[in-house]
Amino acid sequence: MLMSPVDTFPGLELFRSNLYECWERGAVATRAPWRRRVAAMSALRPASWRYAEEFVPEPEAVDAARRRGVELGSATPVGTGAGALLRTLAAAVAARHVVEVGTGAGTSGLWLLDGMPEDGVLTTIDVSAEHQRAARASYTAAGIAPQRTRVITGAAADVLPRMTDGAYDLVLVDADKDGYPGYVEHAIRLLRAGGVLVVDNMLWHDQVADPAARDATTSTLRDLGKWLRDHEDLVTTLVPVSDGVLVAVRR
Repeated sequence: MLMSPVDTFPGLELFRSNLYECWERGAVATRAPWRRRVAAMSALRPASWRYAEEFVPEPEAVDAARRRGVELGSATPVGTGAGALLRTLAAAVAARHVVEVGTGAGTSGLWLLDGMPEDGVLTTIDVSAEHQRAARASYTAAGIAPQRTRVITGAAADVLPRMTDGAYDLVLVDADKDGYPGYVEHAIRLLRAGGVLVVDNMLWHDQVADPAARDATTSTLRDLGKWLRDHEDLVTTLVPVSDGVLVAVRR
């Protein structure tokens, strides 16, 4: 076999060793600016978060529903950034059959309905009749046709088991946090292949990311997020809008 001049060079091994060392130094030097950029991004996070959160203006009807929720006190409205994400996800999968666990005053429902096709139906579950009345008022004020919503007053733990497997395009979980693990298990069962699971409040006021925060609610949400992340039937991501929105697609 013919050999090149480099192959016959007596100091070939030393040359290669020095070359590799230079490459390593260059790689380290290349990585350093990347780390600086990440640090800079972190420093800008509050301003960037506010910009992203308000990037899509809240429709007037949604704002009215939000105010109803605030007045009720017990119906915490979904954040504006989270709502815009819900609308986008509903539009992306052309969600005609949607389940919402936790109606509130109708804020998240209006975002979802705005992204759904005109013949889409939102089934929304809440244990509070007061919440349901406020939500109905929000839907009516927004001009939503009555046949587009199915409002069920009752405990989600009792209602979800009676719903049909694989029949829904999107399920939103935004209710009592202690019930999240059970609601999510049912949600996965209800979704068709390619359907989307959305779970709100998965950063829980910055507590989930803090390893020192070990109260029951934070621990439940943290463990649930990891379980969903590692679930073999789901493709999962955690989006840092509003109070943290976990999105998972059923394989």
